[in-house]
Amino acid sequence: MSHALPSHDPRAIWTIAIPAMATNVATALMGIADIWIIGQLGDAAAQGAVEIGARLLMSLLVVFNFLKTATTGLTAQAVGQRNEIEKMAALLRASAIALVIGLLLLATKWLTVPVGLDLLEASGGVRDDAARYIDIRFWAAPAWLLNAALVGWLIGLRRVRAVLAIEVAINLLHVGLGVLFVLGWGWGIVGIAFATLISETGKLALLLLALLPSAKPDALFAAARHRGLWQTGPMGSLFRVNRDLFLRTLLLTFAILLVTRQGAVQGSVILAANAILFQMFMLTALLLDGFENAAQVLCGETIGAQDRSGFDKTVRGILLRGIGTALVLTAIFALASGPIVGSFSTDPEVVATVRRYDIWLLALPLAGVASFVMDGVFVGATWTRAMLVTMAAAFVAYGAMLWLTVSLGNHGLWLSFTIFLLIRAAGQFLLTPRLAARTFAPITGEK
Repeated sequence: MSHALPSHDPRAIWTIAIPAMATNVATALMGIADIWIIGQLGDAAAQGAVEIGARLLMSLLVVFNFLKTATTGLTAQAVGQRNEIEKMAALLRASAIALVIGLLLLATKWLTVPVGLDLLEASGGVRDDAARYIDIRFWAAPAWLLNAALVGWLIGLRRVRAVLAIEVAINLLHVGLGVLFVLGWGWGIVGIAFATLISETGKLALLLLALLPSAKPDALFAAARHRGLWQTGPMGSLFRVNRDLFLRTLLLTFAILLVTRQGAVQGSVILAANAILFQMFMLTALLLDGFENAAQVLCGETIGAQDRSGFDKTVRGILLRGIGTALVLTAIFALASGPIVGSFSTDPEVVATVRRYDIWLLALPLAGVASFVMDGVFVGATWTRAMLVTMAAAFVAYGAMLWLTVSLGNHGLWLSFTIFLLIRAAGQFLLTPRLAARTFAPITGEK
């Protein structure tokens, strides 16, 4: 990594954050394109079915997003320590775990899908269409999990531009297939599902090719033969990190599912409107997650190198740039949210409903930016237990707010979600000084 900018160099933040933002936007295009394409049919029920199907399937998968986040943090720490064997071991361990989880998900599909549709209050034609969508797209689950592990490893090596190139190519393919299958050939929801299945498989093939410059066969074989690969110490640390991230992501997924469920309870029009609003929120979140990616890598490197001064400068620098970007996003929504969200449906009632609630798009970027950045700091530092604790506290507060604001209807839902984001960030800020003091203590202790 001698060619890379030092972790505490402010330019290093943008070197990682900008390609990561572009990568995340390209990733978001899958969900946004699906909602937009199906919206051109002018069928609120079909749009709601895609929302429920995609939300359920992604909820099953996103809880395993630790395959990306943990791999990024552990790889970055190995880079900071200049430990080549551990760098390769991070890739092998994550890939093996991804394969096992993928096979288990396929084996339990018959149980998880009906239960999930029940939890989301899906019924009638919406339920039938959502089930058809999931039945096709589910076969991409193992590829999605492997992709998460491979992307995490590449980001940990600062190879964000390679990930960006792959995401752009695959999402162009996805959009093209979606338009062809749905608007060209009239396949409807089935066409959206097949477009995603083909795209995820193609992404896996491109990521495997991208690994070759950094994961040469001889280096991988050396790591595979190393006696520490599957030993209790490294594996125990990996499972501790993954367990905490899994539980934390599970809580976050439940919080997001509550947004979908509360929309479904209010009818197909509110469900479709909330699907559009949520896609806009996810677009801003994925843009701001560029700073989370930068924090994962740069904070991981400074901790691997035991550089406390660099760590403090990195956290401050990323927070300032993240808040500035959130202000820009809020300004864009203030000026143009109406035309943007209105383009996602040809149903006048859905469009009018979206515009009734799009004021929340002004609050969400500013409410979420600090928690996104601090997520990256905590992952890079592997402070995953503290991350789980702050998420649990925020989730409890979120549930209480949903109950207290029920009389406000859909406004109460979005108010509760906004407060959920703010409480997460507050908890992380409170814990950071103590965690940093312990991590950088002269005598090495458990983080």
